[in-house]
Amino acid sequence: MDLHEALAQISEIRQQVARTETFRGYRAAPVAFSGGLAWIAAVFQAIYLPSPAGDLHAYLGLWVGAALLSMVVTGLYMFVHCWRSRLALTRSNTALALSQFLPCVVAGGLLTAVFYFHASDAVWMMPGLWSILFGLGVFASWRLLPKSTFWVGVHYLVAGVLCLILAQGEHAFSPWAMALPFGVGQLVAAGILYWTLERPHGEK
Repeated sequence: MDLHEALAQISEIRQQVARTETFRGYRAAPVAFSGGLAWIAAVFQAIYLPSPAGDLHAYLGLWVGAALLSMVVTGLYMFVHCWRSRLALTRSNTALALSQFLPCVVAGGLLTAVFYFHASDAVWMMPGLWSILFGLGVFASWRLLPKSTFWVGVHYLVAGVLCLILAQGEHAFSPWAMALPFGVGQLVAAGILYWTLERPHGEK
């Protein structure tokens, strides 16, 4: 066995171990922050953007901006987690978690751009589609997370389908089509993370 083959086997073993470990880079605080931000953005829309269908630029700017802010805060927490940990497995777990969740974020961004520039009459569908894509991201990475996060993915999937069915016509662009899926989903996820990974008697 030469050196390159040995290194390749070590890398493969690390990846296999990473897949069986619980990822601890997602923390309750930033996840709860994103849930609270969804409620704040919904209230802001209800007060200052009463007719979002007539101002899609402002509507998408509000919610895309909230999503970007949430990702920045979560990313900073993950960076600090990696920086404080000297274990190579932590970096492997972080890379694996990002590789599993990022495709749904990229897909959501691409769909948003396509709908805004080429199908603006269908932008009302975005809250439901965002929720479904986010749920798929949770399903893709839940094996790295506490097992009960599976139900968070179910919540996003069901909420997204309900938004597509109910949040149309006169209810299109309702702020609650974003607040209920993401505000509730993220706060529940934060509670699960805290209860299973962060509380004094949780997993270490």
